[in-house]
Amino acid sequence: QVQLVESGGGLVQPGESLRLSCVASRSLFDIDTVGWYRQGSGKQREMVAITQRYGDTIYADSVKGRFTVSRDNVKNTVYLEMNSLKFEDTAVYLCYAGSSRGTAWGQGTQVTVSS
Repeated sequence: QVQLVESGGGLVQPGESLRLSCVASRSLFDIDTVGWYRQGSGKQREMVAITQRYGDTIYADSVKGRFTVSRDNVKNTVYLEMNSLKFEDTAVYLCYAGSSRGTAWGQGTQVTVSS
């Protein structure tokens, strides 16, 4: 079972940027899907961006054009570049990894957008 550790969250103002990182305890080469979900206070967990091992990348409509997900299979790391942050992006961001052998979640990193 892969372990995931996120970092990079923080407090920013609207319009600013953040880059989240998720380091896996082992290689990502054989993990089909990696990406990010988020959960705001009192809200359900929602998909933000996921990327497949052999192609498709999917974004939530609310973040298209602002967020970019990427994976570095050599560094065992998944990234989420977040630009033009909005108040409504405030949430705990959780890293996700999934394959036919199961799924794994990180503990999450808090992103707060506030003026």
